[in-house]
Amino acid sequence: MSNNILKINYVDEMKKSYIDYAMNVVIDRAIPDVRDGLKPVHRRILYAMNELNLTFDKPHRKSARIVGDVLGKFHPHGDASVYEAMVRMAQDFSMRITLIDGHGNFGSIDGDPPASMRYTEVRLTKEASEMLQDLEKDIVDFKDNFDGTIKEPVVLPSKIPNLLVNGAIGIAVGMQTYIPQHNLGETIDAIIAYLDNENIEVEEILNYIKGPDFPTGGVIINKSELIDLYKTGTGRIKVKGKIQIEDGDYGRKNIVITEIPYTYAGNKMKLLEEIVDLIKNKKIDDIVDVRDESNKEGIRIVVEVKKGANINNVVNGLYKKTGLESVINANFLVLVNNKPSVLNIKEIIKEYVDFQKEINIRKFKYLLAKNLEKKEILEGLIKARDIIDLIIEILRGSKTVQMAKDCLMYGKTEGIDFKTKKSEKEASKLCFTERQAEAILDMKLQKLIGLEFEKLFNEITEITKEIEKCEKILNSEKELKKYIKQYLKEIKNKYATPRKTEIIDEVIEEYKEEFKEEDLYLLIDRFGYVKTVDTSSIIRANEDTLKDYKVNILTKNIDKLCIFDEEGNMHTIKVLEIPKLKMKEKGVLIDTLVKTEKLHPLLYISYTELMNSKLLFITKSGLVKIVDGKEFDTSRSMIKATKLEDNDKLVCVKVLKEEKEILILTNNEYILRFNIEEIPELKKMSKGVKGIQLIDNDYIKNVILLDGNKEEMADLLISLENIKIKKRGSKGMKI
Repeated sequence: MSNNILKINYVDEMKKSYIDYAMNVVIDRAIPDVRDGLKPVHRRILYAMNELNLTFDKPHRKSARIVGDVLGKFHPHGDASVYEAMVRMAQDFSMRITLIDGHGNFGSIDGDPPASMRYTEVRLTKEASEMLQDLEKDIVDFKDNFDGTIKEPVVLPSKIPNLLVNGAIGIAVGMQTYIPQHNLGETIDAIIAYLDNENIEVEEILNYIKGPDFPTGGVIINKSELIDLYKTGTGRIKVKGKIQIEDGDYGRKNIVITEIPYTYAGNKMKLLEEIVDLIKNKKIDDIVDVRDESNKEGIRIVVEVKKGANINNVVNGLYKKTGLESVINANFLVLVNNKPSVLNIKEIIKEYVDFQKEINIRKFKYLLAKNLEKKEILEGLIKARDIIDLIIEILRGSKTVQMAKDCLMYGKTEGIDFKTKKSEKEASKLCFTERQAEAILDMKLQKLIGLEFEKLFNEITEITKEIEKCEKILNSEKELKKYIKQYLKEIKNKYATPRKTEIIDEVIEEYKEEFKEEDLYLLIDRFGYVKTVDTSSIIRANEDTLKDYKVNILTKNIDKLCIFDEEGNMHTIKVLEIPKLKMKEKGVLIDTLVKTEKLHPLLYISYTELMNSKLLFITKSGLVKIVDGKEFDTSRSMIKATKLEDNDKLVCVKVLKEEKEILILTNNEYILRFNIEEIPELKKMSKGVKGIQLIDNDYIKNVILLDGNKEEMADLLISLENIKIKKRGSKGMKI
């Protein structure tokens, strides 16, 4: 029995299974093929619709029918994922060239969801038909579907360079792809330039492809950086919305957003919400109102600005504080022979051209074989017409079809009744091919009519020309390229549209905060909720109310709040970013305003006070130092405030004022008292010096600063007179 038990190492099995899963996600779901630019689900949707004959000139069909076919025949996953993929191919704000013609509600650029699949209808667009042409001519390989019952194409012929034109977005295991959309006309021009000179450099290709061309338009503002993207296959694209300044009512100026970054395609309302948030929280005081006047003609978001405001500065504020200026991290990751690879623009074009060469060679080999077959049959029919009386005699004298066929092909006359020996002799000389013999046997008598016979001669002339064309293309690389260029130019003439996205080099000016300076109180309660209130609110508040707040700092709205945590970091928050509320309102959790998972604060201090203070740092392991507050002058939201050993943490960050002495209490109840003057002033990234000598497994628990006036430690219930002053670094005394 034990011999039948297979022992498997759990770690090895998990590694193997995870790698298999990861590769399955990469190949069968998330990453597009370099040849047709499609993921499997998109390819299967288009193929299923083509099989249902849902071309652009046919009526629309219910989306649910197509989703059902795709699920049942090719893609056994969730129906929602198939329908979502279908919907996206029908959205003109998502695709540079739509591949599906949708009838019904397919969502909107605002973010409205599409209607259920039972309500919408679809068919292929003309452009999609170009991607599916000639499938019946053996130009691509087919494979078994998931249950082996039918075949599906491994790749679509894709005469349109879909990968670059429509781009791709996908996230796999440990990798992702983001290929932006491009202009069809520019892309085809670049491919033709490559066909003319396969040694063309990337810089020369960029004379044709200016850069990405998003369906939502916008302005790309880092033109000079695009060369690195197209050379390496990875890089950043900075895109901003297009803005116009218009005259408003009562002498005001309005900012009108007419195009948005592609990052808001299908989510325009999010941009509106961000602008509303600026108004609500007074992050840009000069904005009065925002309204959406978009319609079928295009996007029109009107931002009303106060009279006399610096309009250019408000525009810069919109770019800085909303996603109106966005960064897209492009990554040209594609499948090449089922292997994920990052390609540059020239390599993508090369793979596409090589694919077009391959499918056209297969196409013309197929056509050549078919035309040779037709020519063979036509030659047989013409030859048969000249001896039609003999053939009729053979047919009348044969007892079976096979007997007549053998006579036509091999001249076998045994068993056939001929009228004369001469006819038998002539029949013995026949040598038609099998195809010719079958065509003669199937021939209708109407073919003997003069006009019908003339058609045979005309047809064979046309077929001979087609054979010559096929042989010419198959025997000449130059002719093959010429043919590819010809249909690419036709596609450009049919479907190319003007560029939508402008490309420039521009640096957006820094937004200058314009507001009235005022005093505020910054309050933090014991639960970590923070807010600012005006000074009059504090004056009116009673003492019991103020006791609820562990932090109460008088500051200005132009100041910043600095927070030191036990991990040795300093976080800064602009006071303007903290909501200004009434005393009875709660505020927001301070954790949401800093870039950390969980904040463990030791000190809250205003930036202005910090610049005029000295700070005492003490770590859990007993290291101490004093640091000048000017060391923490920064514009960043978080910096390292000190250097810590592994597993060490800060236990104290305090502002030094008039204190003369310091008490350090350890977990094992040792206490050390020494003069603060013994603590050296160091740089912020120094570790510090030993403050107290700790025994094994002991650590600093509490720190108390003494101004020389206290005579008794209420917390410790011990008189200061009983604690002798010793040197820094001493062991201390047991309480």
